[in-house]
Amino acid sequence: MDFLQLSLLFCLALIYGWVLYNLPVFLVGVKCMYRRNGEKTRKEERSWNIKSRLPYVSILVPVKDEEKVIERLLKALLRLDYPKDRMEIIIVEDGSKDKTPEICMRFVEDYPGIVRYFHRSTSDGKPSALNYGLKHARGEIVAVFDADNVPKPDTLLRVIKYFEDPSVAAVQGTTCAINADKNMLTKLVSYEEALWLKNYVQGKDRLSLFVPLTGSCQFIRREVAEEVGGWNEKFLSEDVEMSAKLTERGHNIRYAPDIISWQEVPSNLTQLIKQRIRWNRGFMEVAIKYGRLLRKFRRKTIDAEITLVGPYIQVFILMNYLLWIYILLFHVDLNPIIINLTSATAFLTTLTLFIAGVALTYITKPRRIRNILWLPFLQVYWFLECCLTFYALLQVIFKCPSRWVKTEKTGECTEESVKALLNI
Repeated sequence: MDFLQLSLLFCLALIYGWVLYNLPVFLVGVKCMYRRNGEKTRKEERSWNIKSRLPYVSILVPVKDEEKVIERLLKALLRLDYPKDRMEIIIVEDGSKDKTPEICMRFVEDYPGIVRYFHRSTSDGKPSALNYGLKHARGEIVAVFDADNVPKPDTLLRVIKYFEDPSVAAVQGTTCAINADKNMLTKLVSYEEALWLKNYVQGKDRLSLFVPLTGSCQFIRREVAEEVGGWNEKFLSEDVEMSAKLTERGHNIRYAPDIISWQEVPSNLTQLIKQRIRWNRGFMEVAIKYGRLLRKFRRKTIDAEITLVGPYIQVFILMNYLLWIYILLFHVDLNPIIINLTSATAFLTTLTLFIAGVALTYITKPRRIRNILWLPFLQVYWFLECCLTFYALLQVIFKCPSRWVKTEKTGECTEESVKALLNI
């Protein structure tokens, strides 16, 4: 067996190993999702709220050109069921060219002492804005919300419950799509993100493994954030880098399925492409920097690195799929083991996507014949995701200049999401 075939066999081994490792995590997450007892949670919360001292909370809101959504967020934050003398909202606005400053200043005038506003003439990206806000934060707990978020009123009361455990340094809440029903793309992205958080990340939390922060609806002890030097401004995924940094230093991150905030997901391909390239490149760069986690040889640090290499595995799966097509079309002199494993991987990938497509076709309401479009659409979406991940890998390999690109917000809120918001 030559070097090329050994390399192919190694890549296939990585794919199967990564999938088999993560499968139990997904299964535990699914089990947790269906076993949650809402009534018990509410009873425990009522009892806890009476006994506990409520800490001061600083809410960081980094904004730039967010006139379409910032008013909605600020109104939601001011509706939070939390004593107003125990919270502050810190807006860090970076060189907006729209009406964002005027909207923010109106809230500062209407709610003095609660809403604080800081203007910076130049924008250096979200991590820089967060660090600037952190310097002015007075709270024991620091919360981060993107401008398009709409948190539920009980968000802060619920998150404080997790920080009663002194070992908890940070908490990641659940984000749901506020525009899920706009089109097929938003619906699919909303399902994808729900699968990531409610199944995969929840499974990790239950197994005491690595829990990544996702950038919004996240909470961290201020003293811990200051201890680790805040958010790294050199990374495109500052949230993931913060997660790895906390894990490396032995801090505990929890996932909170009961803390919910609504936010936009990309509603067109242009925004999706920009967002996913940034996310994947960020993951890949953090995986490289924190490869040293493997040296600590602890369950959580090893799991962190396995999680971070996920985009690399996705590229391997894409290469495997293309190789399988090539094998079908042309006679290739490869070891039978490699051919069989390649065929099996491609078949299982296709089968998984088909089953997911059938499920989406069935659960999408109203049920119509055109729902069958989920089947080819899901295949195209998966292939696009893989290609974007491969492009991000090329950027990492060739060390292309990294530039923070914000995801544009539209303020869209679809009918079903509006109903959900009215019921919170």
